[in-house]
Amino acid sequence: MLPPAARLTRSQDFGLVVRRGRRAGRPRLVVHALTPDVPTLDPSKVGFVVSKAVGNSVVRHRVYRRLRHVVRDHLAGMPAGTLVVVRALPSAAEASSADLAADFSSALRKVLR
Repeated sequence: MLPPAARLTRSQDFGLVVRRGRRAGRPRLVVHALTPDVPTLDPSKVGFVVSKAVGNSVVRHRVYRRLRHVVRDHLAGMPAGTLVVVRALPSAAEASSADLAADFSSALRKVLR
């Protein structure tokens, strides 16, 4: 579970990250990240988008839980104040946690360069 301070919850924040942030696509997910222009002490925040295209509610929730677990391990390594949106693609439904972790790590490295 992500701590409440690390959750991206407002719709406006999701839109801001998707519109103004950098994007990296992988076979199972797309990662959008927006880093602050000035140094800050705010915690990094992460939000997830798992649409109905991924599957029914059981499948979507399973993908969400797996992604949440993967992101939790990377949260401490992100620069302070970074906002991240992880969008699952339909192929994430059949992916293992290791596949999702590899895709997320690769995409995160690219957007934070």
